[in-house]
Amino acid sequence: MELDQLDQIAAAHLEGYLVRKDLVRTFARQFPVPTYVVEFLLGRYCASTDPDEIEEGLEIVQRQLESRTVRAGEEELFKARAYKNGTVKLIDLVSARFSQKDNGYVATLPSVQLNRVRINDNVVDDNERLLTGGFYAEITLEYDSLIAEEKGDAFGIKDLRPIQLSKRDVLDDLAEARKQFTSQQWKDFLLRSTGLEANVLSDRAKDANLLRMVPFVERNYNLVELGPRGTGKSHLFQQVSPYAHLISGGKATIAKMFVNNASGARGLVCQYDVVCFDEVSGISFDSKEGINIMKGYMESGEFSRGKESIRADGSMVFVGNFDVDVEHQQRVGHLFGPLPQEMRDDTAWMDRIHCYLPGWDVPKMHKELTTDHFGLVSDFFSECLSRLRFQSRVSVLQNRVHFGGALSGRDVNAVNKTVSGLLKLMYPSQDMEISDEDLEWAVRLGLEVRRRVKEQQKRVGAAEFRNTHFSYFLGDDGVEKFVATPELRSDNEIGDDPLEPGQIWTVSEGGQDIDDNPGLYRIEVNEGPGSGVKILNNPVPPAFRESVRYAEQNLYSRSMQLVGDRDPRAHEFTIQLRAFDASKKGSKLGIASLVAMCSSLLKKPVKGGLIVVGEINLGGSIEPIHSAVNIAELAVEKGASSLLMPVTCRRQLYDLSDDMATKIDIQFYQDARDALLKAIVE
Repeated sequence: MELDQLDQIAAAHLEGYLVRKDLVRTFARQFPVPTYVVEFLLGRYCASTDPDEIEEGLEIVQRQLESRTVRAGEEELFKARAYKNGTVKLIDLVSARFSQKDNGYVATLPSVQLNRVRINDNVVDDNERLLTGGFYAEITLEYDSLIAEEKGDAFGIKDLRPIQLSKRDVLDDLAEARKQFTSQQWKDFLLRSTGLEANVLSDRAKDANLLRMVPFVERNYNLVELGPRGTGKSHLFQQVSPYAHLISGGKATIAKMFVNNASGARGLVCQYDVVCFDEVSGISFDSKEGINIMKGYMESGEFSRGKESIRADGSMVFVGNFDVDVEHQQRVGHLFGPLPQEMRDDTAWMDRIHCYLPGWDVPKMHKELTTDHFGLVSDFFSECLSRLRFQSRVSVLQNRVHFGGALSGRDVNAVNKTVSGLLKLMYPSQDMEISDEDLEWAVRLGLEVRRRVKEQQKRVGAAEFRNTHFSYFLGDDGVEKFVATPELRSDNEIGDDPLEPGQIWTVSEGGQDIDDNPGLYRIEVNEGPGSGVKILNNPVPPAFRESVRYAEQNLYSRSMQLVGDRDPRAHEFTIQLRAFDASKKGSKLGIASLVAMCSSLLKKPVKGGLIVVGEINLGGSIEPIHSAVNIAELAVEKGASSLLMPVTCRRQLYDLSDDMATKIDIQFYQDARDALLKAIVE
């Protein structure tokens, strides 16, 4: 491997804290320990760019891992060594519990299948995490035959050394080195430190991977990531940092998560920087109270045990999988769909989520995505992230960034937390000057991931979350800039370019059925030789079929007014209705259907960015619309630049807010011919 510019800068300014990430993969899955354990040893013996020193260090690491990790079936061998030699050294996940019977603590070493190992009280007092799931450590296990004769607990822990950095002033070294990197180089270097090769990632994928690190540097940060399988969602929380704890499926109890009322033992959120729920769709709580305690904790960072209120600063991360792609998920429901029943449609729980990370922006893991270059050793990196939790960068926003009126107090808090976290990753020192470019990058990302939460709340049906037009100003005299979520503005977005002849955007105001909600549709019409109208949707929504029949009869009876000397009866029209929201009924779309058929016959496209609404009856008059304000707001949300409505809606639109009225050009039509003339491109 040749050193590139990034490697050379890192080697010159972070000597002793680097490891070649391809060396880690040499040992990955060879030994039954997580990546950060391997990196801890590599950092001790291979933190060098000299090939000879690396080779020598690799032999030592290989030897230590072979002699100290217990493979399946070797349990009795290690016990026998302790018995014969008095002690044996091993690397294991050690945990402890209080035993009333022994009037003290006993430890568990799963790899050697020992669950009653003697351990001194002062060791447990110094390492409280032993009592909440434990951690990986280098352990000297002793065997005392005299104790064995007396009461049977022959094995004891003589010495214990946690696998994490003992040095505390790590941030100074990192901050000093950061000055030598440009912002883009630093982002790439951070990604390499997690084992990813930044050069093959898109900007969106880089941003998503940097957002995954925010819970490590920001206290009480709540993040949801849902996306396709195999994108490495839980890798960072399981393999890279000892300060994170992963819960995979199963039941999450109040005692385990928060506090055990019987013993007073603090739960995971008190002991770890990040608690990650993996495969979140399979997780359930032991009681309804569990969700309520979680909601309280996610809001304030506090929970109660009897009269006592306990503060903790563990961040909460929920990761899971979509069974379908993101566009389909949006069509059939909302993006929180894969969550457990208790959380899925709870807008109060959603409101406490600071960031919805777009997991679909991250590519599936494959060999090209892993890096062979230098990155920070995991224990140094995770220690730096943990130290950054006690700083804040929110003050940077004052007088430099102002948020638009659509953000509530919780929205501002969520965006502030995301921006602070991203800026801490980018600028580990509080004294460094933060550029406008990096500040705007963090603000746009913070607004996007919070807006994604609000969009789902709106989809669930809560009217209070209706205004999701998030915006910001840079500086006191800056221009207001709006931030959208890209999955709402996909290739199906209402662009400014005219559509093909025969295609039209329309909005249904909904019908009388309980599931017939307002929604955006695109009607696509092709015409050819023959006669009649054929709707391709299977099954055909009855309400849409009725609208098309009215449109067809009006086209035949008013053909001279609408299409001149062309004879619509000598053409066959094939129609497809495409729904872009959860609503699929397609009711009251007569005028749009008529304009689309005329457009295909005249070979003239409909204007770009235009939505046409309204229903026509058999006699040719226009049916009244009852929720014109809702339709106008929906048109703005979907990115339309103009809206064509029946003139009878004019009075209703007095209730449209000034903010909305300035974002869309609303035009009115008197009858079908007027609508057609105003809709098609001259």
